[in-house]
Amino acid sequence: MASVLNTVSSITLSNSNANRIRTRPVLEPISVSFTRRRLTIRATETDANEAVKSQAPDKAPAARGSNFNQLLGIKGAAQETNKWKIRLQLTKPVTWPPLVWGVVCGAAASGNFHWNLEDVSKSIVCMMMSGPCLTGYTQTLNDWYDREIDAINEPYRPIPSGAISENEVITQIWLLLLGGLGLAGILDVWAGHDIPIIFYLALGGSLLSYIYSAPPLKLKQNGWIGNFALGASYISLPWWAGQALFGTLTPDIIVLTILYSIAGLGIAIVNDFKSVEGDRAMGLQSLPVAFGAETAKWICVGAIDITQISVAGYLLGAGKPYYALALLALIIPQVVFQFQYFLKDPVKYDVKYQASAQPFLVLGLLVTALATSH
Repeated sequence: MASVLNTVSSITLSNSNANRIRTRPVLEPISVSFTRRRLTIRATETDANEAVKSQAPDKAPAARGSNFNQLLGIKGAAQETNKWKIRLQLTKPVTWPPLVWGVVCGAAASGNFHWNLEDVSKSIVCMMMSGPCLTGYTQTLNDWYDREIDAINEPYRPIPSGAISENEVITQIWLLLLGGLGLAGILDVWAGHDIPIIFYLALGGSLLSYIYSAPPLKLKQNGWIGNFALGASYISLPWWAGQALFGTLTPDIIVLTILYSIAGLGIAIVNDFKSVEGDRAMGLQSLPVAFGAETAKWICVGAIDITQISVAGYLLGAGKPYYALALLALIIPQVVFQFQYFLKDPVKYDVKYQASAQPFLVLGLLVTALATSH
């Protein structure tokens, strides 16, 4: 009834003795007639859909989106009907490289990787486990549990738009999970492990992904815990898998990579700015929602920069000054891009900032890995 009262522009009241009262149409003609026994409402067709489109152009960019963005699973994707392309989009291939790189860093830190066919093959299988399988599982699962938020923030995404069915999404989640765990078990056998440490890491990471996205815990509801869990998943877990595959996972490496996961927390915050509207509506306390965009963007860059400076200090104290200086040199361009892009407008320049700054961060990871291997 509220919507009728808000849109009615022409009202006709009639009974056996009443005169007609007519107002001037303003938006769209709707007639309401009251009789002794019934109420009848008749509405003419309008151009409401066109009005909605003109008022909210950012809500439906899929019609003019990019096919390349669709395959990568990022913002600005074109609308697709091919189910295999939609399945690939749900796995967000753009998120795989950090996991793949983490495996590279772990292999480098082990000090036991050799450029022969067997070691290269092992590393490729480990990358497949970490990237397409388990990261794909994580992203598909996250999209499934975020479908209500995405209906607000990005209603054109595959699940809220209905481009893929519920059963197809759930099947994909299970296949990717079981595929990743299966590859983890194969790697343990291949490496000759008495204790299946890679399988345990894969299982633990999969559980962490589940409680990150799914109720009742849904870690992502808390900006601090959720983003740190995400950072650890992207930095620590693939590093540990790569190092365990070729060597021994030591306590000092565990501590160092967990410290580096604080930088991962900062990277995760970058992605929260574009979802403020939906997060607030669904009661999620992301850091931009909890602290406001201005404070959150400084928390973000602080977590990224201070973490790397701390790691450089650790390397200097461990008697590796050249590695420490190399890491500091890689921090400088990141700070430049933070002021050039991210701190100006974290929503507008989020993709440009990450594309510019993150290569230097991941190179810093490799520098740290090489330092620990010598």
